[in-house]
Amino acid sequence: MPLDPPIAALLDQMQANGADGGLMAGGDVAGARALMAQMLGGLAFAELPTGVLDPEQIEIPSDAGPIPARVYRPDGDGPRATLVFLHGGGFALGDAASYDGQVRAIVAALDAVVVSVDYRLAPEHPFPAAVDDALAATAWAGEHVAELGGRADRLAVGGDSAGGNLAAVVAQARRDAGLPLAAQLLIYPVTDPATRYPSHEENGKGYFLTAADMTWFEQAYAGDQDIAAGLADVRASPASGNLEGLAPAVVATAGFDPLRDDGDAYAAALAAAGVTVRHLQNPSLIHGWLAMAPLSPASREARDAALGALKDLLA
Repeated sequence: MPLDPPIAALLDQMQANGADGGLMAGGDVAGARALMAQMLGGLAFAELPTGVLDPEQIEIPSDAGPIPARVYRPDGDGPRATLVFLHGGGFALGDAASYDGQVRAIVAALDAVVVSVDYRLAPEHPFPAAVDDALAATAWAGEHVAELGGRADRLAVGGDSAGGNLAAVVAQARRDAGLPLAAQLLIYPVTDPATRYPSHEENGKGYFLTAADMTWFEQAYAGDQDIAAGLADVRASPASGNLEGLAPAVVATAGFDPLRDDGDAYAAALAAAGVTVRHLQNPSLIHGWLAMAPLSPASREARDAALGALKDLLA
């Protein structure tokens, strides 16, 4: 299937502006963070759903210090399902503020409470800081689900890209602790960073996320550790973990994404382990399509399908 035309036009514009070399082409993490925030903010402005209250700014306690987060709620009475959402950005970019538009869309589609977590970022805070924050935030949400307006039996975790990695890790840890989740949402996740799949090379340049970006993100996340050793840890590579007995999963991927094969392989491995999986492949889309719904009908359909599948699991 060919590339989605609105996304193709966006990529052509990026190329014309000399911005198609990847977010981390210059190795400037501060500049990349600012650029990502600008891009996401511009896309979100084009589509603001109704029926979503302004978020409550909170701080979640943890052993490493308070974790900033935003609690989004639908307008109206509860209780509802609760989703702990972990943003993407290669473990180094992104935050709850820049994901405001995407999270509002999630709240509206699910009619659920969403806790959007500002976990610590690399390279300032390498692995396992993000994992520790994701686990602490999910534990806190589970302990305070009633006051959040949620239901104890309808707690889920989700994220996109690096956030999908963290969500998969949290799902395994919660199962191991005897605190299973109701569902997990993994949108173009990285689950096996130590493996080089064909899609890494096939889609490694010209489709927003580049192979060079991924290498930079991996090194930043590994910190002072050897990349191979650091990424082999099950908390960095959930594909290497035990997948039996995990929460039902929605796994959504994109055809022109370097991470396509990674996500597809994880969905297949979950199914082989007996986990209920809704695997949604989107052959015309690129990495980051969750944010592109305002400009791409195909991205909007992909978003709505993934969230509809998650809503079914949480019903």
